[in-house]
Amino acid sequence: MDEINEQHGQEQTDKSDDAIITIGNDPVMLLAVDVLSVLGKKDQVILRAKGNSIPNAVAVANIITEKMLKGNSKVGKITVDTEAAAGIGSMTSTVEIILNKI
Repeated sequence: MDEINEQHGQEQTDKSDDAIITIGNDPVMLLAVDVLSVLGKKDQVILRAKGNSIPNAVAVANIITEKMLKGNSKVGKITVDTEAAAGIGSMTSTVEIILNKI
């Protein structure tokens, strides 16, 4: 069952025990509260960001693990990659941060 929620510039797809949230350029604290509410229902949240949104994803992960759910959550895995635009030669960095509830 897939559910898409596009409030605050994020996309959320629920899959069994985890949710994928695409982080945009919205206020970081607002994004963190949204991620916190999803993490309250799920065991794992995957944050994805591209280009200029990567610092926001890192900030959200830090807010969740160091402030809001300190001792009750951790960063499971961080994947950094690059996407190449078709035929243009420009490249965009991407990041995927997996947050787990303890």
